[in-house]
Amino acid sequence: MPRPSRPAAPAAGGPGVPHTARRVVLEPFRRNRGLLTSAYVLTVLWQLGEAAVPVMIGVVVDQGIATGDLGPFLLSCLGLGLVFLVFSLSYRFGGRMALRVQQAESHRLRLEAAGHVLDPRGVRDEQLSGETLSLATSDADKVTMLVRQLGYTIASLVTVVVTAVYLVGVDVTLALVVLLGLPVTIALTQAVSPVVARRTEREQAAVARVAGLAGDLVAGVRPIKGIGAEDVASHRYRTSSRAAQRSAVVTARSWGYLSGLTTFIAGAFLALVAWLAGSKALDGDLSLGQLVAVVGLTQFLAEPIKHLGDLSAQAASSWASARRIAAFLSTERDLVDGTVADVPERPRVELAGVTHGRLRDVSLSTSDGELLALAVDDPAAAAALVALLGGDVVPDSGEVRVGGTPAHALTIDARRRSVLVVPHAAYLPEGTLRSVVDPLGRLGADELDAVLAASAAEDVVALHDTGLDHAVRARGASLSGGQRQRLALARALAATPAVLVLHDPTSAVDAVTEQRVAAGLSALRRGHGATVVVTSSPALLAAADRVVWVRDGRVAAEASHATLLAEPDYREAVLR
Repeated sequence: MPRPSRPAAPAAGGPGVPHTARRVVLEPFRRNRGLLTSAYVLTVLWQLGEAAVPVMIGVVVDQGIATGDLGPFLLSCLGLGLVFLVFSLSYRFGGRMALRVQQAESHRLRLEAAGHVLDPRGVRDEQLSGETLSLATSDADKVTMLVRQLGYTIASLVTVVVTAVYLVGVDVTLALVVLLGLPVTIALTQAVSPVVARRTEREQAAVARVAGLAGDLVAGVRPIKGIGAEDVASHRYRTSSRAAQRSAVVTARSWGYLSGLTTFIAGAFLALVAWLAGSKALDGDLSLGQLVAVVGLTQFLAEPIKHLGDLSAQAASSWASARRIAAFLSTERDLVDGTVADVPERPRVELAGVTHGRLRDVSLSTSDGELLALAVDDPAAAAALVALLGGDVVPDSGEVRVGGTPAHALTIDARRRSVLVVPHAAYLPEGTLRSVVDPLGRLGADELDAVLAASAAEDVVALHDTGLDHAVRARGASLSGGQRQRLALARALAATPAVLVLHDPTSAVDAVTEQRVAAGLSALRRGHGATVVVTSSPALLAAADRVVWVRDGRVAAEASHATLLAEPDYREAVLR
């Protein structure tokens, strides 16, 4: 049996990643056309076999029972058994092939969504994490459901045509009723499908929003409790959940109406065919076996007609999910990836006449082994400085250079190998205290102790009987803000980057701990590269070799903390 190729997530943003709903829907068919062709052929055989059952029963009645001849009876029974064998095996293997493609392609879409999120360039996307999860699960499954639905539709259409041909041989009037009544039946059922499609799309979006809120609530339960916002958060989630529930009920009701309408119309149509066949049998125009065959076929046709009626609704649902996935995969990247990969081992980071956001004509540079503090009066300007130093943004004017090369010209790997930025709100991975601080296990016992002492994270380790083996939940959700901040600093120090940029690394710790961090940071980083601290902490400013004071978006002064304290405005800004 042919097998689909192993799903492999192509590089996000590269060739092979579908960025339109059309490609998202059609790519599974293109990639698996050989396997799906076999699956659809077997599905057609299955449907034809089921349609042949009442015909063969009619043959048994006419050739065996009505004549009383044992030979034809046994032969027709053997033919009936062969039909059962063929359509049962066809259904088993055809269904297995189609299901395999469906599952493989769903998994491929999940890999593409994950690859898009995990790309080193980042994703400029405002969706909640739960919404992204919904895209990679529910929407991916809905898109690929069309793979199997199309097989059923093709098989149903072929079966209806073959049945009509058979009916022409039996009676022309019956054949005309089927051929003329079938399109009318399908048209009536399709009239309701657009309504179902619109409601399905709204439901999917509502469920995705609720999933996103749920994920955020679980991740932020500690801070929510800390500020006493449980009632507000619960009310927000409850409101969204009820809206999603109402949307789901409306959608389910619409699907129920569509199913009921399809069943009613199909039933009325088939009742008409059965009545005509019965009348002709009473008049002697049909044999008993032909009557059995026609009545059996009218009952059987309900299923293929239903498949034909469901196609547009299923297609609309798949396209709605495909549009959401395509929109997500088309989101822009956060970072620019350059082409220069060579950077000096101890590069100097320079800002030359940079204007960006609140910053105006800012020039500064780092020195190897120096602890440089940037005292910034505006939080927005401080965030812009951190983003510029990390190469996350391109300045409006001026230039950011790393080792003499414009930052945007460097590859992402080269920038990250040279400059490590620890943002103000750093997230920690799930694991143990040891794996959080030293994920690659490179540090010896003495080196690890030195890192923990410099970041004051040794206190966090001492709180637990299991020490460094204490479990840490995803995003550090089991830790306080100060503990997360100290562990993030320890993790950064353990990496020994050439240039380390810290943004307010002690904002969540007490004054005594802040003094320990300032002394430990200065001592540990001495001779291990440049360290830049964007902060207003007096302890960190006092420990710095040099302080650059940025006021109103411009460099106002540059000296030691002790010297700058003579400036009243500086003193007021950092000592308040």
